[in-house]
Amino acid sequence: MALTLLCVTFVLGLLLGMPVVFAIGLSSLVTVFYEGLPIAVVFQRMAAGMNVFAFLTIPFFIFTGELMMYGGIADRIIRASKAMVGHVRGGLGMTNVVACTMFGGVSGSPVADVSAMGSALIPLMKREGIEADYAVNVTTYSSLVGALMPTSHNMIIYSLAAGGTVSMSSLIMAGAVPAAMLTVANIVAAYMVAVARRYPSGQFPGWEEVWRSLATALPGLFIMVIIVGGILSGVFTAAEAGAVAVAYALLLTIFVYRSLTVEAFLKAAAKAAKTTGVVLLLVGISTMFGYLMSLYGVAEMAGDALSSISTTPWVIFLLVNLALFIFGIFLDMAAHILVCTPIFLPIVMHYGMSPVQFGIIVLLNCTIGLNTPPVGAAFYLGCAIGEVSVGKVVRSIWPFMLALWVTLLIVTLVPETSMFVHDLLQ
Repeated sequence: MALTLLCVTFVLGLLLGMPVVFAIGLSSLVTVFYEGLPIAVVFQRMAAGMNVFAFLTIPFFIFTGELMMYGGIADRIIRASKAMVGHVRGGLGMTNVVACTMFGGVSGSPVADVSAMGSALIPLMKREGIEADYAVNVTTYSSLVGALMPTSHNMIIYSLAAGGTVSMSSLIMAGAVPAAMLTVANIVAAYMVAVARRYPSGQFPGWEEVWRSLATALPGLFIMVIIVGGILSGVFTAAEAGAVAVAYALLLTIFVYRSLTVEAFLKAAAKAAKTTGVVLLLVGISTMFGYLMSLYGVAEMAGDALSSISTTPWVIFLLVNLALFIFGIFLDMAAHILVCTPIFLPIVMHYGMSPVQFGIIVLLNCTIGLNTPPVGAAFYLGCAIGEVSVGKVVRSIWPFMLALWVTLLIVTLVPETSMFVHDLLQ
């Protein structure tokens, strides 16, 4: 009865349009009161969930991304991307994919990627005669690669949701090939739609412009080298790498690019503080929710339910993906990871999947949720920037959604895609 009450109040809160964090908190409180547990248990679990040293990495990574966004790196990445691929048919779409991928490596946040790249590229594409729905879909789906990049704070959340069994360095290595695959899939989708709609080709600016624009963008992209190199070599912990990344971003944007004003710095700091607060509040409340699910044996019940359908590993993996997709429709990334990982990780490990591979699968499913109503933070932000209706964008979303699903399917059924680099460097 208590488990039914927990699930029903949670789902009811979501259906009523309640923010996810409040739906999780309300369902947990109602269940605690029903069970007669001390209310102090709620606050103790919340405090324990947030009081983790490794979470110090989260504000560092978020702040680094905001500094880069407000410090002008986005404009330099767009210039470099346009010089490289802007001359291809539908070249602005290609530019968008490459630019979003590169900026995703800097920010680690799909939503920040849409905000920075979309604000510049979506209006530009519209001025060039490209339909707004195409511009929005290219931007929002290309930005999803940021969740698999080394600067992604969601990797840290998964690492801790998995009980500390998966290191940040393992996830960085595992995300390399899937991120490249998703980028290629987005390029193919963008090109095919551009050809079908007969978008024009651009002019190649020449190799001199390509090298010049790359040279101006590379110092900003070097942030990935610092984080990856530091963590994988053992020079930095993840938290230390985040602190170094913030220092580097400040030095770069203030003294090299000279584009970070006092006003922009304050905006970046305020945005980073707000985002960090939201993430940590979700972490704390989801910890209580996860405790209750563990108390009632939800993972065991889910495993038994899936086993009653099939005991074939690939069938179980596909069913888990389906469940993750459904959860992703209603939960944002942090809540999705924190709620689903304790339930499904023991199941997939029982059937032979590595927790590292599962981490990439969870992150990919989370990105689907970012572009799927009713939550769909990246989706709605892109529509707002493009000044286009949700319905129009949804009608033309399928080539890009298919690219993401194909990538997810390959990562699920072919372990080598996520484990090759990891196993090679271990």
